[in-house]
Amino acid sequence: MTRTRTDYLWVATFAVLVALAVPWFLWGDSRVFAGLPLWLWWHIGWMVLTAAVFHLFTRRAWDRGMGEVTN
Repeated sequence: MTRTRTDYLWVATFAVLVALAVPWFLWGDSRVFAGLPLWLWWHIGWMVLTAAVFHLFTRRAWDRGMGEVTN
């Protein structure tokens, strides 16, 4: 995959992570799971997913936007 295409893929990935960070589709939903509202579980899961994606980014593409050279 070319560098430019990979850059666009990372930008799109982070855009999706930001866009779906707030569970707007669960607003007004009163369902509860394990004593917590469903929207809170969404947020917890989303933060775990975001941490995993950021981990991948730091391992594979950190130099792309940071101007750093990796060994």
